[in-house]
Amino acid sequence: MTVEKRIGAWFDHFHANPEVSWKEVETTAKLAEILTDLNVTHQPFDDVTGLVAEIGEGDRIIAVRADIDALWQEVDGEYKANHSCGHDANIAMVLGALSYLQEQQVGSRIRFIFQPAEEKGNGANAMIERGAIDGVSHLFGVHLRPQEELPFGKVSPAIHHGAAVFLEGKITGADAHGARPHQGKNALDPLFAIAQFVKTIHFSPYDAYSAKLTKIQAGGDSLNIIPGTAEFAIDARSQSNTVLSELKERITTGIEAISELHGVSIAMKWSDYTPAAEVSEEATRIAQESIVETVGEENYAPAVITSGSDDFHFYTISHPELKAAMIGIGADLGPGLHHPMMTFNRDALDIGARVLAATLKKASYLVS
Repeated sequence: MTVEKRIGAWFDHFHANPEVSWKEVETTAKLAEILTDLNVTHQPFDDVTGLVAEIGEGDRIIAVRADIDALWQEVDGEYKANHSCGHDANIAMVLGALSYLQEQQVGSRIRFIFQPAEEKGNGANAMIERGAIDGVSHLFGVHLRPQEELPFGKVSPAIHHGAAVFLEGKITGADAHGARPHQGKNALDPLFAIAQFVKTIHFSPYDAYSAKLTKIQAGGDSLNIIPGTAEFAIDARSQSNTVLSELKERITTGIEAISELHGVSIAMKWSDYTPAAEVSEEATRIAQESIVETVGEENYAPAVITSGSDDFHFYTISHPELKAAMIGIGADLGPGLHHPMMTFNRDALDIGARVLAATLKKASYLVS
């Protein structure tokens, strides 16, 4: 079977067997089975899912990361695990790159990090804590891109993700009868105030940022009860880690003021922070040269700037000396990432694998 056909078979398997963050047990087992069949040394972990594999020899280490988890979302009226972010494709492309490199000579060790829980925003940190990038000088990632960013056949040497963080909040007032609102504290009033407040936060128009409510829960089946409690969530993003930090501070301060104004308690919890990309010029150049050599100058695309986020960038936050870039693969992906019915041109998988293999090989020889 050709490498291209194996890539397709691997994708079919992982697409049909999605597992959510931290529960990628069968995914990890299948990866171990594939790597064993490929005669590749690999190491799972005792306490988390995911594993690390290596080929090549020497003291220098180049690495690539594939995220392996799926989302939990509603598909055709049923909540289930679903690979609508393309991590099944990422797995297949990285395994494909490994297979192509097995047929070639490489100039250093190449490490393959199959990372859990990217969707939770903390899988990268688990890998960092377990030494997955110890001794690594260059790190690459790969991800399919939405059709509005890259058409099929085009490949970008770097994705400049934004920073993101979520806020979960609970408003606690007091229930009241619909006829006697003065006897309670309506949780909906501060909730609507929060919705309006986040729209009043402004930074320089040269900075890309956003804050919006993504969850509201209040009230029950009895329509004559004014709800005293409500829950909400806010998604906050920026292309800059500094701006996101200030955005987070402003949101916190504003909600505290709303709490005092309405005489209610508002508990807040920030979670799932992912940093903005810190992209290496050297890693980008290596990827750029590899793209041109593999698919031609006409299929090279400039770096992608996106408001989406990825915990890949925790690797460079924790190890500033690490030279990293994530390669973007055009696949005519639509309607969009995280859409339950997301589809793409599967011919992009082999393109991504070949570009990634060329990038890793070039980096293995160029690192001094």
